Amino acid sequence: MTTNNIATTSVSAGVLSIILIGDALIYVVLPVNAAEFGITLAWVGVLLSANRLIRIFTYGLIARLTDAIGLRQMTIISAMAGASSTILYGISDGGPILLFARIVWGLSFAAVSLTTLAYAVAERERAGARVGLSRAIQQIGPGLSLSAGAWLAGIIGPQAIFTVLGLLSLTAIPLALTLPAETEKPIPASRPWLPRPVCHDLLFFIVGFGVDGVFTMTITLILSGVVSIEAAMLSGGLLLALRRVVEFFCAPLGGILGDRFGVSLVLALSVVVLAVGFAVIGTGWAFTGAIFIIVARGVIAAVGPAAVALREDQKDTMHRLAVMQTWRDFGAAIGPLVSGFLFYELGATTLYYAIVPTLLAALVLMATDRRAPVS
Repeated sequence: MTTNNIATTSVSAGVLSIILIGDALIYVVLPVNAAEFGITLAWVGVLLSANRLIRIFTYGLIARLTDAIGLRQMTIISAMAGASSTILYGISDGGPILLFARIVWGLSFAAVSLTTLAYAVAERERAGARVGLSRAIQQIGPGLSLSAGAWLAGIIGPQAIFTVLGLLSLTAIPLALTLPAETEKPIPASRPWLPRPVCHDLLFFIVGFGVDGVFTMTITLILSGVVSIEAAMLSGGLLLALRRVVEFFCAPLGGILGDRFGVSLVLALSVVVLAVGFAVIGTGWAFTGAIFIIVARGVIAAVGPAAVALREDQKDTMHRLAVMQTWRDFGAAIGPLVSGFLFYELGATTLYYAIVPTLLAALVLMATDRRAPVS
């Protein structure tokens, strides 16, 4: 890895890390404080899905726009929008303003996540290690937010905390300005922005549904059934913060192992561990199962994008990363909707057990697929 690539990878990941602090905490604070924001639990599911739903329909367009204006310019714009959305969480009252804020966040995250991945895989050699480094840096801001932010939310209130975090997020803008300007921009390929999914995309859909959707939204609700709301909020925040800490270490390790033994093999093993975690939570061992899920998710965060990037020509990287992100977010968007409407009807056990065979089926399809991605 050259010094320049490490620097740009680190800076772009730092921008994303900072603007993620508001989005990370909203998954802990909003479900158990819905009334404070003037909304119902069903509204919570809609809001936690809205940012992902908007990304499903805009990733391809954002990828083309990024090709046109450059990675640096898109990262700067995303930093501004991301900080603004968090401030809106703190001053909003009711669903409509919160929905607007979530849409703004969805667009900004879609853009900066693509630019961050593009910086990390700009060179193919040791791409897994660089993606792992990028993912590790991205966890610092959300990890601090989920621990200290969840504690502070209980002191100053669930809305005031987002105003504070939004102001802190503004520091991402000067950091983005330090990124180097591109000497040349890639020429977008003349083809549809969303090709039909390959098996990798379907796997990321299930992972997004289970981890970023069902698990992230319901873990605090599961804990609130056995402890007080305050304790559940703090415990849920610490668990999700632990996910960030584990990913800080596991993503670089997963990237290194992927570069050495093959990213597809490491990805497959991680999915198996993920399935075990969902099964364990289904049996009632929430904390134990959460550890399995958190560790597996940390490794997948590095080897997943690397596996996609290494299958493509250099000029196709942004396009295929956009498709992968689209399908992952599609699953993550459906997850909170399912949880919001069916959690109390079906129970946590049914929801978590149902994810296990779905994950394993997607893994089998990926392992037996020998086709190159189709545009």
